[in-house]
Amino acid sequence: MRDVAIVAFAQSVSGPDAERNEVEILTPVVREALAQAGVGLDRVGFVMSGSCDYLAGQPFAFVMALDAVGLWPPKQESHVEQDGAWALYEAWTRMQHEEIDCSLVYAFGKSSLGSIRDVLTLQLDPYYVAPLRPDAHAIAALQARALLDASDYDERDFAEVAARSRRDAQSNPNAVVAGDLSADDLLALPYNVSPLREHDCPPVSDGAAAVVLAAGGLAREICERPAWIRGIDHRVEPQGLGLRDLTASASAARAAERAGVREGPVDVAELHASYSHQELILRDAIGLNNGAAINPSGGALTADPVMVTGLIRIGEAAMRVMRGEANRAVAHASAGPCLQQNLVCVLEGA
Repeated sequence: MRDVAIVAFAQSVSGPDAERNEVEILTPVVREALAQAGVGLDRVGFVMSGSCDYLAGQPFAFVMALDAVGLWPPKQESHVEQDGAWALYEAWTRMQHEEIDCSLVYAFGKSSLGSIRDVLTLQLDPYYVAPLRPDAHAIAALQARALLDASDYDERDFAEVAARSRRDAQSNPNAVVAGDLSADDLLALPYNVSPLREHDCPPVSDGAAAVVLAAGGLAREICERPAWIRGIDHRVEPQGLGLRDLTASASAARAAERAGVREGPVDVAELHASYSHQELILRDAIGLNNGAAINPSGGALTADPVMVTGLIRIGEAAMRVMRGEANRAVAHASAGPCLQQNLVCVLEGA
């Protein structure tokens, strides 16, 4: 396998942005990532993007986003209707099979254009579940209740995840929400959808992120400490909510095994847990109850731009490695209801 590393990462502030469209949010992010890597567009052999046309409300919205990259010189380009983490996976795979030494990966999404809780209903079973019109928070609450009933976790565990995430987000300028409330403070607040409170759910977020991948010698040439992708894998479970155990994540566990998470110590883990209870499920599935720092950026509970959050998790983990704050990091991305799809990436600094 070719050695491929992340050599640059940039992201926008994730708050609701009523003034700019997707291209306007994306353009400075792409430029920042390329400048960070010290490469011009002429060195990029492949451009890969992730987004969802439903969010923009128009077909082929990703074509318009190419304006943020530039149409000249011409590039090989592709797109996935999925979180940008899966776009990164495709770019990494492409670099394994073709003589492409540098790839640009980006993702964008505006959740504030409509009710994202209702829009996500479109990913449910179209015959039996979607017609009931449960929103995303209600589906997550079903999973949270099942976890409470089947395990030793309680609502205080949920609140402690949210409190820690908000404290960590105070040092993250891209976060939407942050603060220093204790678990007791959060438990005193009313329910949103029982057993979930507002802090257990993701904030509405718009945003974009971009990553530059480089192979072998080029990565070492342009980056003092590249974040090498040592393992990456993704797995999918059945769409039907009644066909899988919602209190565990078999797909995350399998992806972690295939990516080699347990082949060495983990210093930092960035988990795509849009709801507080999902972090608990993922920690158990991936095997991170060994002292690793979980979501030091604040995670998806403090900023959750749909279609971008997974790529941000990979970028945040990579930056910890590139800055020398971690030797080995795990990044995770999720898609679908109740952690249906999971991607796990292992990054190392040497």
